[in-house]
Amino acid sequence: MTKIANIFFLVFVLIFFFTTYKYYSSKKNIDAKNFNRNNIEDIINKKISDLPILKNDTNNVIEFNDGFSNGIKNEKTRGFWNLLKSE
Repeated sequence: MTKIANIFFLVFVLIFFFTTYKYYSSKKNIDAKNFNRNNIEDIINKKISDLPILKNDTNNVIEFNDGFSNGIKNEKTRGFWNLLKSE
């Protein structure tokens, strides 16, 4: 029974690799790749030209908060390395 399963698995793997190779080596796929590689600048410029320009509305939105650094100054000092020192 395991030999039949192994043969079935081997055939399935071979079919998978064959169909994958057949697709990627097909004339249609090669022509599509070459078209995209040759015209990538045109495609990018076309997509960029359709982008809308948004108005900048972020003035005075971000305020600096230094509460974090004040909180660190108010905390006790930590003594982790003091635990490792021998007296």
